[in-house]
This record gives sequence, C-alpha cells and structure tokens, in this order.
Amino acid sequence: MLSEQSAATVRATLPAVGAAIGEISARFYEGLFAAHPELLRDLFNRGNQASGTQRQALAGAIAAFATHLVERPEDRPDTMLRRIAHKHASLGIAPEQYAVVHEHLFAAIAEVLGEAVTPEVGAAWDEVYWLMANALIAIERELYETGGAGGGWREWEVVGRVAETADVVALELRPADGSPVPVHRAGQYVSVRVALADGARQIRQYSLTGAPGADTWRIAVKRVQGGAAPDGEVSNHLHARVRVGDRLPVSAPYGDLVLDQDAGAPLLLASAGIGVTPMVAVLEQLALSGHRAPVTVVHADRSPAEHALRADQEGYAAKLADASAHFWYEEPEPGHPADRTGLADLSRLDVPTGTRAYLCGPLPFMRAVRAQLIAKGVPPADIHYEVFGPDLWLARD
Repeated sequence: MLSEQSAATVRATLPAVGAAIGEISARFYEGLFAAHPELLRDLFNRGNQASGTQRQALAGAIAAFATHLVERPEDRPDTMLRRIAHKHASLGIAPEQYAVVHEHLFAAIAEVLGEAVTPEVGAAWDEVYWLMANALIAIERELYETGGAGGGWREWEVVGRVAETADVVALELRPADGSPVPVHRAGQYVSVRVALADGARQIRQYSLTGAPGADTWRIAVKRVQGGAAPDGEVSNHLHARVRVGDRLPVSAPYGDLVLDQDAGAPLLLASAGIGVTPMVAVLEQLALSGHRAPVTVVHADRSPAEHALRADQEGYAAKLADASAHFWYEEPEPGHPADRTGLADLSRLDVPTGTRAYLCGPLPFMRAVRAQLIAKGVPPADIHYEVFGPDLWLARD
C-alpha cells in the first residue's frame, strides 16, 4: 500500500506520467540495451522490441498498477501481477535484475519529464516501482520453489514431429536425461530457447497441448511470417531446422490460465488461431477427470485447413458428458453453417448460469468474446485469458 503522501503525489502526477509513459518506456529500453546488449540478444524477444509491442505492454502495466494503487488502495492487483510473474519465471528473471530495470527506468523518467520530477515526485514513483517489483519478486520466488530456480531449464529431446497444418508443427518432447516429466497443469506453457545463426539465444513460450500425466510433453508451433523483422525468427527456426533427435533447452511449466475451483461449474473454452493449444490440454484434462457439467467449446480460424488440433478438440469434447463444439471460419468449406461463417458470434449460444470462461487468441478476438459474455451475464471476474506475447490488454484499457 502506498504511503498517504506518495498516494497524493502519484494521483496528482498520474495524468502527466500516463501521457508520457510510452516515450518513457521507449527511452528505458534504449538505455537498458545500450548498457546491457546481452539482454536483447539472449532474454528479450527481439521481434516484440522491433514491433514496439513490449514497450506498449510495459507502459500499460506501470500505468495500470499505479492507477490501481490510488483508486483501490485496500487491495493488490494480484491477477495482473501473477500473469507477469509467470512470464518472468518462464524466462528465469532474477531478483537482482529489478535493480537494473529501476536504474534505467528512472533515468528515462527524468530524461522525459525533466524538472517535473521533483524529489517528492521521484520518491513517490520510486515507491510505486518497488511495491510492484517486490510483489513480483515474491510471487516469482514461490514459482521457482515449485518449478526450479532460474526457470528450471533442462535439455529435452524431440521424439516426435507432426505437421498439423501448413504453418503449425507439433513437437513431442522427452527429458534428454531420462528423468521423469515434471508435473504441470492443463493450460500452462513452457519456454523454449534456441541458438540462432547470429549467436543469439532467443526464448519463446509455447503452451503444452496435453493433459498432465503423460511421459512426454507436446507443443504446437505456428510459423510467424511477415511483420516486423526479426519477428518469427524462433518459430521459423523450429520449423526449418528442428527434427526428431534434436535437443532443446526447455523451462519448467508456468502460466495461470488453469482451472481452479471449477470442477463442477459450466465452462466455456474460447480460442482463435494458435490460441487453441492450451484449450486442447484443458479439454483432455476434463475428459480424463470425467467432468459432468456443461462445456462449450468455441474456436475461430481463417479456414478449416488452418485450424490446428481440430481433431483433438472434437475428440475430447465427444468424450465429455455434456459438451458442444462451435467453429467459425472466415473462409469456410462448402456446407459449413452460414451462422458459423465469419468472426465468432456467441449471440445464439446458450451460456448457462455460473459459467466460467477461458479465452486464448488474438486480443481483438478476446475483447469481442469477453464483451459478448458480459452481455450474457457472465461476471468479468469469471472470464480468464491468456495472451501469447506481451500483454497489451492493459495497454489499451
């Protein structure tokens, strides 16, 4: 909780800081990478830096956290913090790195805002930063105690490779040292690190597509093409170069898009594109556990040919006692229902009272589905989501 003096200062300066936070975050990354080029080479996603999405996500998170502190001082935005902490843990972020971030972030604030950063203003925003940083450090410490220090990196061998679509390849992985497969929760992801031609060791996150308990892990990688270079460099590397028998460093499982106290609740699992991956794992887990309550499966894609893991979605849904699957395609095959053509439209779907919803896919898709669910009476607190890449939801709210 902010001190009363700092809360008043932050409240007064939040409009000015919020208006400049985009420029501040850009200057921050420039200074950070100038002083520590190894962070851009081996830790930060170079594609997200080139496109500017990481800067937007940072700006949104800082502004959202500060706003929460002054508007709701009695509680902490743990949902937001845990989502960030899981991503940090999957990268192996260490507590001492927060001091490095602090140094360059506050240098950027001083550079952009100039004389407006009085000692009082600097102290107040310093308090905001360390409240957020220390909360993240504490959550990440708990995650490391479960998953392994520094992200729990181990060598895994590729033991299977299947082309799901023209642009999605499924990789089956097994611990290279023969040790047991770590326990994960359906819906979680792992980080995969690859050595690229220029010497960089870039990291990306991929959802585990299977339920816990198997002796292998499965991930599905969508090849990213176009956009800001070097966007897609890891996915293209995995598609072009990784074959059965190769080894990859893989982290422990992380991610908070998991079923908690929902065993008896109606569920709605909505995905678009490669966002299908965590939903398939959740569906398999529900089938294995004998889930009896209604389950509504929603998926949107460009075409049936681009719908990865469709057979898994349909197969697991068929094993459930009360489940229905609804697929929307922008370019459907002949005979596809007209009311399932185009973007996902939940207006005609029955959403039972008490439904808990889980979303994964592009941000416009999730925003649209969330709005439709709220209009149907689903409380916002019962709508959970996962974002692949920087979380821009806060950056646009």
